[in-house]
Amino acid sequence: MTAQVPITAAAETGGGVWRFPADRPLRLDSGATLAPLEIAYNTYGRLNAERSNAVLVCHALTGDQHMASTHPVTGKPGWWDLYVGPGRPLDPERHFIICSNVVGGCMGTTGPASIDPATGQPYGLKFPVITIADMVRAQAMLIEALGIETLFAAVGGSMGGMQVLQWAADYPEKLFSAVCIAAAARHSAQNIAFHEVGRQAIMADPNWRGGAYLAAGVRPDKGLAVARMAAHITYLSESALQRKFGRELQRDGLSWGFDADFQVESYLRHQGASFVDRFDANSYLYITRALDYFDLAGQFDGVLAQAFRSARNVKFCVLSFSSDWLYPTSESRDIVRALNGAGCRASFAEIVTDKGHDAFFLDEPQLDQTLRGFLAAQAQARGLS
Repeated sequence: MTAQVPITAAAETGGGVWRFPADRPLRLDSGATLAPLEIAYNTYGRLNAERSNAVLVCHALTGDQHMASTHPVTGKPGWWDLYVGPGRPLDPERHFIICSNVVGGCMGTTGPASIDPATGQPYGLKFPVITIADMVRAQAMLIEALGIETLFAAVGGSMGGMQVLQWAADYPEKLFSAVCIAAAARHSAQNIAFHEVGRQAIMADPNWRGGAYLAAGVRPDKGLAVARMAAHITYLSESALQRKFGRELQRDGLSWGFDADFQVESYLRHQGASFVDRFDANSYLYITRALDYFDLAGQFDGVLAQAFRSARNVKFCVLSFSSDWLYPTSESRDIVRALNGAGCRASFAEIVTDKGHDAFFLDEPQLDQTLRGFLAAQAQARGLS
């Protein structure tokens, strides 16, 4: 029988780490199991008496559970505090908001840096390969443990949007509404290629030590920083880079060497250097691999509409950004066509912006208005307003 967390205590303390016993393993798509399993999560707001106002927010590749609270490592505000908080689209006064660190992560949920009970040492590359479906399966275990039968909404951008789609495919009966932002139903060859560059940068770092760097007391920071720099370029648009940096120099004149002459070079180096303070290199390998393996239609004989055949009672909102070349609008349209083909109710909007893929982290009035309006309409439909 599933142990139940005291909901009022969870709301007051803001989450923590949920520990599943060894007799409740996480069964993975690879055929492996993870036990014991720990899931780190944060909550915002309070679950209502009917337990009908819970919203699960799924984070992107390099995110974590610290969505709307100060990050304990960096001291920076939460990654989505523009959209979560009093008076914002996701409001703790109305919603019980949950955000958990994905399986394979490095902020408290079981991942490659966790201790392998079989050896007493960090898993490293002995950690099993994971998928987006595995991440969602773990989230479903957490939601069940929290005593929530049906989520009012699952919301996510980028990899978080993929998790939302997986929720709709695997647990439609546990979902009232779904918001998928700047995502795709499968990873493209181009995106797999960028991830492979990042992984090779990490594995080429002498300190990677075949994935056993924690036991050796070192970290492949240089390789991880380069991986982050390469990935970060894909999160921006050419027009945003030009607007922010152009060809502006860091200092008067050229160095006539290989220092960071241009502001854009300095910016990328800063992104790489700051990233290694809060992220584990092996987690980066595993999570990017999970993204590469994601192909929702592939799980349903190549027919994406079949993935949503049981989700006709779920209300969907699919959003894209006009300048996003990582997950372009055409891929969001494919999702909407599949939803329509399955007989699902789906609204769609392309938000015009030059900010690229990362626009969902930034102040985008149209995103705020669309998200706010959709959730308000669904709250009314569910009798929450």
